[in-house]
Amino acid sequence: MAIAIDFGTSNTVITRWNPVTQQAETLNLPGLSAQQFLNPPLIPSLVYVENASAETIIAGQQVCDRGLDIKTDQRFFRNFKRGIGADIQGFLPELDGKNITFEQVGKWFLSQVIAELAILEGKIDSLVLTAPVDSFEAYRYWLGKVCQSLPVEQIRMLDEPTAAALGYGLADQGTLLVVDFGGGTLDLSLVSLDQGKQAKTKPLGFLLKWGDKTLGEDSKQKTKTARVLAKAGQNLGGTDIDNWIVDYFAKTQGLPVSSLTARLAERVKIQLSTCDKASEVYFNDQTFESYEMDLDLYTFENILKENGFFDKLHDSMMTLLQQGRRYGIEIDDINAVLLVGGTVQLPVVQTWIEQYFEPEKIRRQLPFEAIAHGALQITQGIEIKDYLYHSYGVRYWDRRNQSHSWHPIIKTGQPYPMIQPVELVLGASVDNQPSIELIIGELGAETGTTEIYFDGDRLITRQLDTRVTTVKPLNDSVNASKIAKLKPPGFPGSDRIKIYFQVDEQRFLRVTVEDLLTNNTLVENQLVAQLS
Repeated sequence: MAIAIDFGTSNTVITRWNPVTQQAETLNLPGLSAQQFLNPPLIPSLVYVENASAETIIAGQQVCDRGLDIKTDQRFFRNFKRGIGADIQGFLPELDGKNITFEQVGKWFLSQVIAELAILEGKIDSLVLTAPVDSFEAYRYWLGKVCQSLPVEQIRMLDEPTAAALGYGLADQGTLLVVDFGGGTLDLSLVSLDQGKQAKTKPLGFLLKWGDKTLGEDSKQKTKTARVLAKAGQNLGGTDIDNWIVDYFAKTQGLPVSSLTARLAERVKIQLSTCDKASEVYFNDQTFESYEMDLDLYTFENILKENGFFDKLHDSMMTLLQQGRRYGIEIDDINAVLLVGGTVQLPVVQTWIEQYFEPEKIRRQLPFEAIAHGALQITQGIEIKDYLYHSYGVRYWDRRNQSHSWHPIIKTGQPYPMIQPVELVLGASVDNQPSIELIIGELGAETGTTEIYFDGDRLITRQLDTRVTTVKPLNDSVNASKIAKLKPPGFPGSDRIKIYFQVDEQRFLRVTVEDLLTNNTLVENQLVAQLS
């Protein structure tokens, strides 16, 4: 049985491959899934911790059914995916003597989903997980590790834009734009799906693999190669819109900012996906006052404008199109636009997209299922080539700016395992230097920095204007950063060591260090950082 999981900020989708119909189908997990309007079965990404020390939780739709999401309670968690792998300003509570992290909450949620899935479906032979295209290795490693202990023969991981392209069944359409706009992020990605040697552009897609089998080795189908050509995005999603709606009613009617008003705001937003007006009623059980949360499209658009929503969308689209031009791709060369995520259902978002593309190019029929359905395609003879999605560099002291900076050593798009190592020559920086220390970092795109912090019980992301390279240090500790001892000690003024960097088939970064003074090999094929 082949299963795919699309773990989302607001909702999670589970699909399986039906060997009879040869198609993907979305699963309804009793107690976890919710049937909303005409949407497929979705699992709300919600957790309520009953007992942290015993790891007893309530997940999914059960949280809503029991009314555990309508009051402010430190045991209730939503939007926790946004915090996984991020540096959070604020704190999470200690529950039942256990320190809580977003990673722990996410693990509890996915573990319960998978446990219920095993009861319903029985033995799982192949599991495919999806990850945001710009996620760092820390998130992808966490996601894979959650499922690695499962008795599953193959666990694979695929980036969400590539999965969406496969899910819409447009493998022969050339260049595609995937607009993935969910609860937590906006991701715009140019994706190309080509047959064999037709690929002419440098591929950037990635895939993590576990298990013993090679992907597609038993398939008799002609394999396809999926590639992400360019990307742009922001920490902007439906959760931010919900918060803005709450803030609007707090300002105009004095409504409190709480989990209940956030849930009502989300309902208002969903109604505006299909109606010109929306209304919900808030009842204060302490003062016995009720408030009409009425909102029309005109007022809704003004709320979005006041929060810079359309400016952020425009900036992301311009960034993506500029990247596309580096590959000779103009806007008219984009064959189809694929809409993914709940936020793309808003008329204001679809109108924004139609400013750039003809309506006949836009595919909008699978906003919730495309990613999970497409992820299953890699179990059916689709080959996804393995490339590093981020650059990796070493930290150095920039004397001109009197601050640390990063020198790239392995660039984005590097295939692995690497055939030829990358060489770097270093000298000592102080007299009698006893060892060589090297901090390795994962380098993100040069963008405005994102600040993540708590506002009460709300997790907020905010884009800052400063243009910096986002970096995630991989071995920033005293013991991990010391890669070689120098005997005799080193002195400034001459090259002392040569380092060979290599990424193996498991995405492990390894180094070999040669002492240029003594001609000795100080370190051979040593693991420095785990990239997966």
